[in-house]
Amino acid sequence: MTQAEIKLCSLLLQEHFGEIVEKIGVHLIRTGSQPLRVIAHDTGTSLDQVKKALCVLIQHNLVIYQVHKRGVVEYEAQCSRVLRMLRYPRYIYTAKTLYSDTGELIVEELLLNGKMTMSAVVKKVADRLTETMEDGKTMDYAEVSNTFVRLADTHFVQRCPWVPATENSDPGPPPPAPILVISEKDMYLVPKLSLIGKGKRRRSSDEDAAGEPKAKRPKYSTDNKEPIPDDGIYWQANLDRFHQHFRDQAIVSAVANRMDQTSSEVVRTMLRMSEITTPSTDPFTQPLSSNEIFRSLPVGYNISKQVLDQYLTLLADDPLEFVGKSGDSGGGMYVINLHKALGSLATATLESVVQERFGSRCARIFRLVLQKKHLEQKQVEDFAMIPAKEAKDMLYKMLSGNFISLQEIPKTPDHAPSRTFYLYTVNILSAARMLLHRCYKSIANLIERRQFETKENKRLLEKSQRVEAIIASMQATGAEEVQLQEIEEMITAPERQQLETLKRNVNKLDASEIQVDETIFLLESYIESTMKRQ
Repeated sequence: MTQAEIKLCSLLLQEHFGEIVEKIGVHLIRTGSQPLRVIAHDTGTSLDQVKKALCVLIQHNLVIYQVHKRGVVEYEAQCSRVLRMLRYPRYIYTAKTLYSDTGELIVEELLLNGKMTMSAVVKKVADRLTETMEDGKTMDYAEVSNTFVRLADTHFVQRCPWVPATENSDPGPPPPAPILVISEKDMYLVPKLSLIGKGKRRRSSDEDAAGEPKAKRPKYSTDNKEPIPDDGIYWQANLDRFHQHFRDQAIVSAVANRMDQTSSEVVRTMLRMSEITTPSTDPFTQPLSSNEIFRSLPVGYNISKQVLDQYLTLLADDPLEFVGKSGDSGGGMYVINLHKALGSLATATLESVVQERFGSRCARIFRLVLQKKHLEQKQVEDFAMIPAKEAKDMLYKMLSGNFISLQEIPKTPDHAPSRTFYLYTVNILSAARMLLHRCYKSIANLIERRQFETKENKRLLEKSQRVEAIIASMQATGAEEVQLQEIEEMITAPERQQLETLKRNVNKLDASEIQVDETIFLLESYIESTMKRQ
């Protein structure tokens, strides 16, 4: 765990959950697994606050616990899971793209709350959608429920592990912590709920006809209410499935840029057919026959079987080897080499960074060393057709930036420089790790800058929010245009310009965060895939 990752985790926890949760989370990240009382003692936090913070972290899958043989429960932070909070906007946008506004709100609610029952999600989403509809229109629970089922069928949401039911015949004391279990076949099994009803709008006032505030109403007994049909069955967003979708989209985009749209559509069809059958950790998809691919192509794509075979042959012969041929039955069996595709995408990212940072001539040398594997300095100068002094300077720049490495091969045991070969090479795994570390630092800097910009303009933002609230309430009561204009003039022209500048800067920082996170995702996927193959 590097300092850059710890700092980024600290910023994310503080932004999402506040200072106390951030303190407990970062302490666990730094120290590893610890029992409750040790955490409270080391952080100087009260036991009650530590319990609440751990509840929040466990609810959002950021901390796990395990019971040791001596009966002590220890808590351990999941740093990789904390870093995935960067990707929340991307998960939500993906759900919106695939399953419209309903899917977007379902995933958003699950990410905001960590774990929820299906009935609670459906009711909450139906209410939120009803709020945005015109008067007189409401969202039916059944429609939201259908979208939830589709998300579960495609594995974008999954059940949380639960405590198995035990017989009461065991007289022994209960375990210090519950043991949660779930079987593979139950992870995406949706309970049969007959949710009947429609979304409700919130009242404009929280007071009832008698003028009694809602918060002070007596809480009536809930004994008469029917039990919740899916009580105890909690759901969460399946982030690994979203990552699989991001990886597939990156591969399809790479094929489209290298070849054409039809080739990318063929690859997209193959990936879609393998979505559920191929685990995200496998280096290859399941073999697919040419006939199966032809039958699964989108309806509007009018290409003949002969043309499809030509495209598949072209993809299989491509030097990047995204698609490979694994047999001749069924018109030819084809697989997608996921590991090779991730390697090509990571290499392209490194090339792009070298070009942006050191210039096109350095990028030429970098690609040359990548292609030839090992080169001496004189060979680099000759192959790249760059003068010796410039080539030496560029090589040393990339060497100091850890983009390329130097390998010594001595001819004699004494390692004398005059009798040693010095070969330049590119260790893609090492360079990817270095770039990933820099990406973490970049995102931490972007978040700190955004927080600074917001803090500096805090007074102006609060004033703007107050004015907007006054205008909204006046519009609701039917105020005249002149009165509304007077309220709007409370914010002067220089202040309005300052607000526009702030909005533009924050939007730019947000967009930069998302772009850097895309690079992080590609590098993390490549490193994870490489480590599993070793």
